[in-house]
Amino acid sequence: MLATGLVAIGLDFHTGPGQTATLISVLYLCSAIMQPTMGKLSTLFGPRRVFLSGILILLAAGIIGATAPSFGFLVVSRALIGIGTSAAYPTAMSLVRKRADSVAMGVPTRVLGNFSIASQITVVFGLPLGGVLAGAFGWRALFFVNIPLALVTFVLTLIGVAKDEPVQRKGRLKVLFALDLPGILLFAASITSLLIFLGSLAAPIWWLLPVVVVLLAGLIVWERRAASPLVDVRMLGANRPLQRTYIRQTLVALGTYSTLYGTSQWMEQSRHLDPTSVGLILLPLSGLSIVIARVVSGRGWIRWPLILGSVALLAAAGVMFTITSEASILVLIGMSLLFGFMNGFSGFANQAALYTQAPAAEIAVASGLYRTFAYIGAIFSSSLITITFGSAATDAGFHTLAWVMAGIGVVVLLLTVFDRAIPRVAAK
Repeated sequence: MLATGLVAIGLDFHTGPGQTATLISVLYLCSAIMQPTMGKLSTLFGPRRVFLSGILILLAAGIIGATAPSFGFLVVSRALIGIGTSAAYPTAMSLVRKRADSVAMGVPTRVLGNFSIASQITVVFGLPLGGVLAGAFGWRALFFVNIPLALVTFVLTLIGVAKDEPVQRKGRLKVLFALDLPGILLFAASITSLLIFLGSLAAPIWWLLPVVVVLLAGLIVWERRAASPLVDVRMLGANRPLQRTYIRQTLVALGTYSTLYGTSQWMEQSRHLDPTSVGLILLPLSGLSIVIARVVSGRGWIRWPLILGSVALLAAAGVMFTITSEASILVLIGMSLLFGFMNGFSGFANQAALYTQAPAAEIAVASGLYRTFAYIGAIFSSSLITITFGSAATDAGFHTLAWVMAGIGVVVLLLTVFDRAIPRVAAK
């Protein structure tokens, strides 16, 4: 939604496009750091409690953003939105795992499919809803909308989600020890450095690369010795299937965001379509993704959707090779549908693979890391688009992007075909 209000925000606070773009990047950054952290907190204090706390943070963010007297307050609001909403996915996966295990139902494929569908619905309705709110009430409505959403969600959670088990009373030092604050700080520093480096590859900050390596090494050394680590690196190091799922998720996110933003820029700058037309052309992407996610999750398929998703990406890259600024609208819609196949197949299947591969006791943190790896792909996509397009989204740059998408498709296909640990169907 915020994309529809960036220009107005810049005019009101006299900031340029680069500065207003920080409202996007700060949310990605905070979310990437806080997803596994919220998972850790939910393991210690209970997923319902942590989710409700996240909603209260979101409520505060909405109030700060809606009443912001300066641009700095908007940055704080977006950071809090990233922190608060980071509680959603890891706590949801923890609640679902706990419920499914309690009734011995295996992998709850339809519930996981609903997660994929929910994310697609936000893509479909985010921009138009943001446009309506910003157009009718101004950009502050884009922040104010978090207030009623937070209140409704808070009440529904109190009513509809079972209470967590009582937390064992511990001393403050024991709680801090169990939180693994040094691990959280090392993780935050590592991810921040990595995302800044990946986001600036068009003009690389090379000195950050050794910083990232040193911080990651420090994180691994600390977490191997920690009694209650944020990231169980011993488990992750031994769990090769889970490692490959994280890599696939990063690559799928890189392909998804690169094509979504790269294609939309090319259609506006080279094909000379207006934003409304671009949105309508890309709409089938989300619509088809929703349908496929429902079909695949209903049958519990995992292996073949991952294979078909990479094949769809290869096919979409092939179409991109043939497209020029003279391409017909029908061809562009066909390309959008291929991306929809890729997104629909991969979204549910990777989630289901994560569910089957992560230990039950680690599902919250593992789910948070899953989202962190997706954010890494999302941030990397901005640099990739800048490198392939340069100063303008030309046909030549679009074809270069197609080569990259084809490469991603090949790697994901090989990672899937040769990974015998991926189940064909989720156990029920």
